[in-house]
Amino acid sequence: MQPGNPGQDPYGQQPNQDPTAPQPPAAPYGQQPNQDPYAAPQAPYGQQPTSGQPYGQQPPYQDPYAQQQPPYGAPTYPNAGYPQAQGQNNTLGLVSMILGIASIPLVCCLYLGIPVGIAGIVTGYLAKQKVAQGQANNAGQAKAGLICGAVGVGLGILLLILSVVAQVNLPTQP
Repeated sequence: MQPGNPGQDPYGQQPNQDPTAPQPPAAPYGQQPNQDPYAAPQAPYGQQPTSGQPYGQQPPYQDPYAQQQPPYGAPTYPNAGYPQAQGQNNTLGLVSMILGIASIPLVCCLYLGIPVGIAGIVTGYLAKQKVAQGQANNAGQAKAGLICGAVGVGLGILLLILSVVAQVNLPTQP
């Protein structure tokens, strides 16, 4: 026994108790038994009640920063206060690149590579002008269309020259 706590053992046992006396049943999980079996359960040790949620579940999460939908008929202002990017017209650069790349294998198909390559060069040139004016931002596609279109036209002309030379019979005897 400690002198500061009269009647209390430092190990949690009460003095003068008969160990053979019947003990009240201990509640499972350290909970105190309710006096009224129909009473609502009390939160132990000052914990907050669970507000009707079983097993201490939290209510669904709501993002405080989520954008709220305006009421019906109210005007909406997307990106208000921020400059809007103007629509870029990147179609010519894409068409130029497609025509330029397609002109290389089309050289073998009845010399179709020459007109397709010329179309790739023209659209590539127009696309480079749009990039210079700031109306488009695909300078790489325009340059690829120009280069591939020129290669397609060059290969087509080379194949045309070789076919003409191969068809001409040079006189071997006078």
